Order: sequence, then C-alpha cells, then structure tokens
Amino acid sequence: MPRISAATIGEHRAQTRDRILQAVSRLSRTQGIDAISMTDVAHEAGITRTVLYNYYPDKVALLLAFTEQVTQYFIESYERELPADASPADQLGAFIRLQLAGLLAYPHPGAAGLSATLGPDAYQQLADHVAPMARILADILQAGASSGAFQATDIDATARMVMAVIGAERVPLISGTVYVVEAAERVTGFILRAISPSS
Repeated sequence: MPRISAATIGEHRAQTRDRILQAVSRLSRTQGIDAISMTDVAHEAGITRTVLYNYYPDKVALLLAFTEQVTQYFIESYERELPADASPADQLGAFIRLQLAGLLAYPHPGAAGLSATLGPDAYQQLADHVAPMARILADILQAGASSGAFQATDIDATARMVMAVIGAERVPLISGTVYVVEAAERVTGFILRAISPSS
C-alpha cells in the first residue's frame, strides 16, 4: 500500500478510514464478512493493528461503519439510476436489482449467520444501519398499494418477504451459478406475480 499523504490531520484520518473500509470491502469478496478478523483488515489496509484499533475499537464498530458506507452507496445508486416518474413496478425492479448486485459485491452471511457471529445486540445495531434501505422498499410497496398496482395490505410483512426472496439468491450469486441480471428477472417476476392484484 502507498503511504497516505494529506495536508491536514483531518484529511489523513479520512484517508485512513477510507483505506480501512476499502480493505473490508476487498476481504468481504474473498472470505466473507463473518470470517474477517481485525488482523486481516489491518494487514490488507497496510496499517498496524494499533492504528486500526484507534479508528475502530472492535469488529462490531468496524462492521457498523462498513454497513453504513454500503447503505449510503446503495441509496445514492438507487436515486441516481431510478427516474423520478418510474412506476412502482419499475421502482421495485430497480430496488431488487441493486440489492442483488450488492449481495454479489459485498458478500455476507444471512441474518441468522450474522446474529450468531456478532451476537443479537450487535446484529440489531447492524439492522438499524440498513433501515434506510428498508424504508425505500416500504415506500415503494406503499406507493404501489395506494395506486392499486400492488396488493399488499401489510407493508412491513410484504417487505420482509421481498427481502427473504432476494436473500434466497445469495448463494447462487456468490457461487457464480447465476448472474445478477438473471436473478433480478427471476426475483422481480416472482414478487410481482405474488403482489399483483387478482384479475
């Protein structure tokens, strides 16, 4: 890794944080978030463990920061790629595609696996950090239900089921047996058939 060069201490700290989170991103592609150790991250980032602990006191704090960064990236991508006048079905399709792309870009175990690895309290903190994505999905479903495009009387329950179907593609995506486009078409079609009003 090249040495960090910055004009101020604040810039240096920002660049170091970015280097650390980039290291987590790279490691998540090769060994999975649950298997990453603080030693792995320090080595990948080209810093000492002491420096790493100065920024993130433990793995939970590190994963919270990483999750927040990934969530922000997702939200910015969604806002950038989705036309303002898109139909609820198109919005849902874009949401599903970006979620699947995120599963491939940032592989991680399912909810049960993360909870077992980090413990229920830490897992709840991670869940709180991805809440903005859940709100986007709930808003899409609510807009579709209000317009009559979707049949979803319980928005929260429907959102959980949508996320479960998306999560079912995690292993095929990571193993390379399906591509994002193929998975997105399959998941979107399945969900739209499930929530479309009966003819």
